[in-house]
Amino acid sequence: MNAIELAIKTETDAIDFYTKAAEKTTHLIGKKMFLSIIEDEKRHLKALQALFRGLDITVEDVSPMARMKTVFEENKEFMMERIPASADDTDALKVAMEMEKESVEFYERAAAEVKADKEKALFACLVKQENEHFTIFSNTYNFLTDSGNWFMWKEYAIVDGGTPWA
Repeated sequence: MNAIELAIKTETDAIDFYTKAAEKTTHLIGKKMFLSIIEDEKRHLKALQALFRGLDITVEDVSPMARMKTVFEENKEFMMERIPASADDTDALKVAMEMEKESVEFYERAAAEVKADKEKALFACLVKQENEHFTIFSNTYNFLTDSGNWFMWKEYAIVDGGTPWA
């Protein structure tokens, strides 16, 4: 199997896992996060399949983080309720973080090995987006497991009157 075929399998497996995770997730934010990531993975799969068939592709560099910011903003009231997540929710997030970490490592290796510019560009884009997925899963995990601490870090500027690094 070449890098593109492995990437297609990786994306297919991710879509399958995240679909099942979304179905099982009881926490609204977790469910919406998985559904949003599924759309990214479907876009990745479509680009990889087109590349595999030898079609000309345009690398679509979208920001998963921007979409998740909208999900969080639209559900701010729900988030303030601090509803606890189930063990299934947090376990799914742990698996998702590991999957994204492995995807990033795979796409970095693939980008270094392929010769065609289109393939390099696609794999580089996938590295960026999968890194954002990892961050989204990590932030969601932290929110669901320790929302008080998560709010403290996310609202740090309010607590101290501003951040020196902003």
